[in-house]
Amino acid sequence: MSFLRSLQAAALAIGILHAGLAGATAPATNAIAPDFTLRAVDGRALHLQQLRGQVVLVNFWATWCGPCREEMPRLQALYDKYHASGFVLLGVNVDEDPRTALGIAQKLKVSFPVLLDTDKSVSRLYDMGSMPATVLIDRDGRVRFLHRGFRDGVEAEYDAQIRGLLRE
Repeated sequence: MSFLRSLQAAALAIGILHAGLAGATAPATNAIAPDFTLRAVDGRALHLQQLRGQVVLVNFWATWCGPCREEMPRLQALYDKYHASGFVLLGVNVDEDPRTALGIAQKLKVSFPVLLDTDKSVSRLYDMGSMPATVLIDRDGRVRFLHRGFRDGVEAEYDAQIRGLLRE
């Protein structure tokens, strides 16, 4: 596939995703995070509400999103650093084919849970409007930080926010 055709396919996919999110409202800071249950690539169901008492980072991503793939190793480093301290990282993948998500997660050596949102219901619920999109949730289940998109160095911001939430 040519570069131009790949770029057009990505733009179409982004447009479809954005159109599918129209009408939803992103969760407000300090509001209770919308609850959801999704299956992980290993087959187990994960329920967000069961993670109360822990700091949770929910990252919405897709395999066709270059910045998402670039961010994954940085997220993995944060997971490795804070997992033992009560930090949970959930990668919510929006691809239609779970095998694609599993393949990229394995290639990038991701060890945090990768959840499958093939019908995009949770993505619509959170209405982040871009990929990648990240929500940081405190131990009480409240949305504390919202991040849209990716830029170099954002992991330092995540790191400081995670540390702060773990201290609370």
